[in-house]
Amino acid sequence: MNNRTLANAIRMLSLDAVNAANSGHPGAPMGMADIATVLWREFIKHNPRNPNWFNRDRFVLSNGHGSMLLYSLLHLTGYKLSIKDIKNFRQLNSLTPGHPECDITDGVETTTGPLGQGLANAVGMAIAEKNLASEYNKKGHQIIDHNTYVFAGDGCLMEGISHEVCSLAGTLKLNKLIVFYDMNQISIDGNVDGWFTENIPSRFKSYGWNVINNVNGHDFVSIRKAINSAKLEKARPTIICCKTVIGYGSPKFQGTSKAHGAPLGMEEAEVVRKKLNWKHKPFIIPRDIYEKWSGHAKGEKYEKAWNSKFNKYKKSFPKESLDLKRRIKSNVPQTVVTKLNKFMSKTHKPMATRKSSQVVMSEFGRLMPELIGGSADLKGSNLSYYDEMDTFSHSNPSGKYIYYGVREFGMSAISNGIFLHGAMRPFASTFLIFSEYAKNAIRMSALMKLPIIYIFTHDSIGLGEDGPTHQSVEQLSSLRLVPGLDVWRPADTQETAAAWREALQSKERPSAFALSRQSLQEIPKTNKQINEMTRGGYVLHGEATKPDAIIIASGSEVSISVDAAAQLKNDNINVRVISMPCQEAYNRQPDSYKNKCIPINFDNILAIESGVGESWHKFIGKNGALISMESFGLSGTGNDVMKHFGFSVSNIKQKIKKLIKKNR
Repeated sequence: MNNRTLANAIRMLSLDAVNAANSGHPGAPMGMADIATVLWREFIKHNPRNPNWFNRDRFVLSNGHGSMLLYSLLHLTGYKLSIKDIKNFRQLNSLTPGHPECDITDGVETTTGPLGQGLANAVGMAIAEKNLASEYNKKGHQIIDHNTYVFAGDGCLMEGISHEVCSLAGTLKLNKLIVFYDMNQISIDGNVDGWFTENIPSRFKSYGWNVINNVNGHDFVSIRKAINSAKLEKARPTIICCKTVIGYGSPKFQGTSKAHGAPLGMEEAEVVRKKLNWKHKPFIIPRDIYEKWSGHAKGEKYEKAWNSKFNKYKKSFPKESLDLKRRIKSNVPQTVVTKLNKFMSKTHKPMATRKSSQVVMSEFGRLMPELIGGSADLKGSNLSYYDEMDTFSHSNPSGKYIYYGVREFGMSAISNGIFLHGAMRPFASTFLIFSEYAKNAIRMSALMKLPIIYIFTHDSIGLGEDGPTHQSVEQLSSLRLVPGLDVWRPADTQETAAAWREALQSKERPSAFALSRQSLQEIPKTNKQINEMTRGGYVLHGEATKPDAIIIASGSEVSISVDAAAQLKNDNINVRVISMPCQEAYNRQPDSYKNKCIPINFDNILAIESGVGESWHKFIGKNGALISMESFGLSGTGNDVMKHFGFSVSNIKQKIKKLIKKNR
């Protein structure tokens, strides 16, 4: 049986599934089927019976709209993806959603669809492989040794993120990264000659990549030769530029945009069958084709050989093997949790919470070799490192600090890939305002349930002189809208430590820290309050008395709220102050706890935050009030700007008195 017949099985499954769903993208699967056949049958190390075998090669379909290509491969090679699942393509609660989702379908390494991000994820996977190999491989024991393969189309390389991540991949010399560029020159709007004419081989040569150009994507010998050549490269990532025909096999639609994103129809499907000499009805794959495609025997052989290697490794390096197993399970060392608990209970001097975060990292960082990350060219401003962190580079692949350069989006999507690889805990850092550049990757962290840690500093108008271009106003509320994302805005060092502890122990929720540039006072707390910090909101002041009013605040506004409450006491007004560093964590608490903090039907509630107040309305009720930002900021000293917009003790006192009078 020849490769063409095997590739045609992919084409027909993809065509039939899209037709059955009356929705989808048949063109890319039909065009890339030949490349996929060579790669998956002859090169990729994987085990369909154990999709999570750690030393498997990673495969990323960056052009995720071509999902039926991947589903066909998983089905044919023997993953738990039945023909019924293929027939249910794009149907509610199926294992074959419109775009691949890694938490739904075994064998899908990352959720793709937003073009370019799969490519970025793959760069992260290659970084993880390189770092882990340098850390765990010993002479005679190569236990971490695999490639990351990517399929990417014209759309992926149009996206700006592709420039960010491929430039960095070249600088880092990620030679285990091999990208297949599907040069079909068609996107949804038509032939790309009208909007995408750059010289891709030259572009990637300028990045420092190994470029294999002019490969016929329908010639099995040429494809095989290109892959073998790519695997020999020791100092550069490789891009294989493959000329293909979108919708290959469809006389009416191949080579046109009509094959890209719509069903070909039943009539054309029959024409394709005749053209490809495919004599089988829809969704029928003969047994002999399944047998040729099956990856069970080869996969078990790969894993068995690796298990034998690892058993020898365990005997020679028991400590390292145990630590690697722990990291693969994403378990935080107990020593780290103990350290953070002790640190939370200490009193600290006043400092900016960005500095608090660095001090916390210094406490536990060296105890967590899986902690890896960096900043988007703001290392000295974000303070997202500890002193012992070496730089990750080609010459020092064991380093844990990544200099990302000015690449916020790329950095965040790479972090997703690092975590998806396994055995790593990535963080990414920039100014809070520039989270906007990274937003879709942050969303993908939440969608994929990846506990990435985002360290965002310069969190408000309080940063001062840089002015409204750099002062965050709407970003906190915007991030709080992302389902599954915990947004922490701590008021002092103790709360910062609590945020770190919760983020590190999270298994499924990413965390975003919003940290101050300006110094903040450490607020005295009881043991009870220290224990309640991780609940996201707690009574910080005025718990003992029945309150006349309640203030809810976060970050830098907490200390001035406490000061205002203390002064209002002189006017016989009892004010309770709730510090709420994380709305999401607080919302997960039982009603009984929340009612103790903020009684049901209580009217006199003032929420204070130096950002847009949208996310606070659910806490203040219809009779409450806000001190918030409803405009952009101004350039000036941090103190002057904060006072100008009403974030002062005097304004808080005035607002509380007016609120009580209004609701009397």
